[in-house]
Amino acid sequence: MKTYDIAGIGNAIVDVITTVDDRFLDRMDIHKGIMQLVERPRAEALYDAMHERAQASGGSVANTLAGAGLLGLKAAFVGRVNDDALGQFYAADTSADFVNPPVQGGELPTSRSMIFVTPDGERSMNTYLGMSAELGPDDVDEAVMADSEIVFLEGYLFDKDKGKDAFLKAARACRGAKGKAGIALSDPFCVDRHRADFRDLVANHMDYVIGNEQEWMSLYQANDLDDALAQAVRDCAMVVCTRSGDPVWIFAQGRKLEIPVTRTVPVDATGAGDQFAAGFLYGLATGRDLETAGRMGVIAASEVISHLGARPKTNLRAAFQRAGLIAA
Repeated sequence: MKTYDIAGIGNAIVDVITTVDDRFLDRMDIHKGIMQLVERPRAEALYDAMHERAQASGGSVANTLAGAGLLGLKAAFVGRVNDDALGQFYAADTSADFVNPPVQGGELPTSRSMIFVTPDGERSMNTYLGMSAELGPDDVDEAVMADSEIVFLEGYLFDKDKGKDAFLKAARACRGAKGKAGIALSDPFCVDRHRADFRDLVANHMDYVIGNEQEWMSLYQANDLDDALAQAVRDCAMVVCTRSGDPVWIFAQGRKLEIPVTRTVPVDATGAGDQFAAGFLYGLATGRDLETAGRMGVIAASEVISHLGARPKTNLRAAFQRAGLIAA
């Protein structure tokens, strides 16, 4: 038995969430429905414009690990924060084992993301990467990766070469110890910026990859999703495609599985992909078949979009029990 069921590497970002209307987005020149990187002055201006803020430790993979931990998995998180007030908050608020202590005397402040949620549930994220984007191979403990059954990587960290090197180090250590390594593609714009490196990672270093329609088409520069996924399954043993309210497709072992979803009007779409990954990886880590793992992912995603915030607020294990996926 390994110490960790799952270890993740990702941006360690403090999420600051507020609700606004579309006029606010227009007035502040915020692009709706995407994640946009901002510099420090812009981050401070947006933070000052927020009212009734809710604050939580965040980041895509960190959200996934929080969900997996609530389901009962032993999780480790590798991230980089400064030893400032937000960094200390983050380290204390993270439910997974935070294996990298805050950096004393760090040159950049702890990362934060201002998330503006409109009445239609769309999230508009303005992220100042700060300290977290400086994560590199020196932050990755090979022993932790080797002692984890599953490693899950966050595509956003591909924006710097040191992040790519950290991912390769983690994947090699995990797979060398008979674990499974995978990645979330994270964002079509991120894929556009680093397509060749993503393609190499998917084809040569990953056991599974999770992405949405836009991300897969961006990765393979395809105008048709079927064409993109046909290329993906030639590169990777397990390909997962989430489809914004349509059935999830999972390709593995020469099969295509279609996992139905229950259409829900979202209160806040923040974290839908993160929690799908939490449910899906929980299924894999506990030896469920792929259809069951996919259904777990769909239930977890449905729960998180029913309320504000990127992490579950209800008992997902109880939801799995009601769906007949785990024993009472």
